Amino acid sequence: MSNVKKRKLDKTRQDSLYFDSYSDVTIHEEMIADHVRTNTYRMGILRNSEAIRGKVVLDVGAGTGVLSVFCVQAGAKKVYAVEACSIADQAVKIVKQNKMEDRIEVIRGTVETVDLPEMVEVIVSEWMGYALLHESMLNSVLYARDKWLKKPGGLILPAKAELYIAPISDPVVEDRLHFWYTVKDQYGVDMSCMSDFARRCILHSDITVNSVTVEDVLSHPARFAELDLYTITVEELRSLKGQFRCECFGSAAVNAFCVWFTVTFPCPDKPQALVLSTSPFKPETHWKQAVLYLDAPVDVVQDTPVTGEVSMYPSEESARHICIHVDYTIGEQKKQSKTFSIPDWSSETQQ
Repeated sequence: MSNVKKRKLDKTRQDSLYFDSYSDVTIHEEMIADHVRTNTYRMGILRNSEAIRGKVVLDVGAGTGVLSVFCVQAGAKKVYAVEACSIADQAVKIVKQNKMEDRIEVIRGTVETVDLPEMVEVIVSEWMGYALLHESMLNSVLYARDKWLKKPGGLILPAKAELYIAPISDPVVEDRLHFWYTVKDQYGVDMSCMSDFARRCILHSDITVNSVTVEDVLSHPARFAELDLYTITVEELRSLKGQFRCECFGSAAVNAFCVWFTVTFPCPDKPQALVLSTSPFKPETHWKQAVLYLDAPVDVVQDTPVTGEVSMYPSEESARHICIHVDYTIGEQKKQSKTFSIPDWSSETQQ
C-alpha cells in the first residue's frame, strides 16, 4: 500500500496535467457524441444569431473548434478560438475543412496569456466539469469577460448556471453491502465479517460520477446555487455555498446525495430560455451526476425533511479540482457532515 503523501502541485504542473488530458481523441469524441451537450450549444448559438451576426466572438477553451464553427454559421464576423492544448492543431484542420479560415482564427495558448488584436462582443465557452466546477475552467471565462468583453451589451453563452441536490437511494450499494452475508449459503464460508470493510470501501469520500435513475431519486430537487456569468467573481467561486430543503416522496433508505447542474442560454425571440440540463430526470449527458455517499443509510418515510447546506471550494492539492462539503439533517436525526472530492491525477503523479 502506498504511503505517498499528497502535496500541493504548483500551478504550472496543475495546468500541464489538465491540458494534457485534452490532447487525446477520446475525450473530444465523448463530448461531440454527447448530443444533448453539442446540440443544445448549437441551438443556443443559432437562436442568438441576431446578437452574433456581424460581431467578434471569443471561444474560450475551443477544443476542436465546433462552437466556433457554430458561431460562424450564426453569422459571426470573426471568431478567436483560443485553445491551450495540442488539439488546437486539429481545430485548424477542421476550420480549413469547413472553409472558414477567413473568419475563425485558432490561437494556441491560455486565455490568460494570449493577446487578442481587438475586444470582443460575444464570449462562448463549454467550461463545465463534473459537478459543474470540477476542472474550474470557469475562472478562465471570467478572466476573458473582464479583459476582452465589450461593456455594456456584451453577450456570454451560456449566461447562467444552477446547481441542484436531492437525496437518493442507490440499490446497487445496498446489494454490494449485503453480498458478504450471502457467501456462506453459496460456498459454506461465512464472510459476513467483511461487511464493515466493504462499507468503508464503498461508502467513501470520493465524488462518484455515475448515472442516477429517476426511480432512485427520493424527492424533488432543491436548487442551492445560481451563478450569473455576467456578475460572479473568481473570489466568489472560492467558496460557493447554498442551503437546501427536500421532502421525501415515500419510504426508503437514503444512502447518498445526488448533485447536478443546468446552464441556460437566453433566447430573445422565444418565450423560454434554452436549458442544458444534467438532471437524472432528463436525457443522459457525459457529465452524468455527482453522487455523494453517506457513511450510513438513513430510513425515511413520506414527507421526511432533508435539510442542510452545501459548500463547494477548490481542493488544497489542485485548484482545478473541487471539494464538496455537505452539512445535513435527515428527519429527527442529529446534524451530520461529510466532505467529498474527486480523485485526481496529482496523487498518482507524485513520487
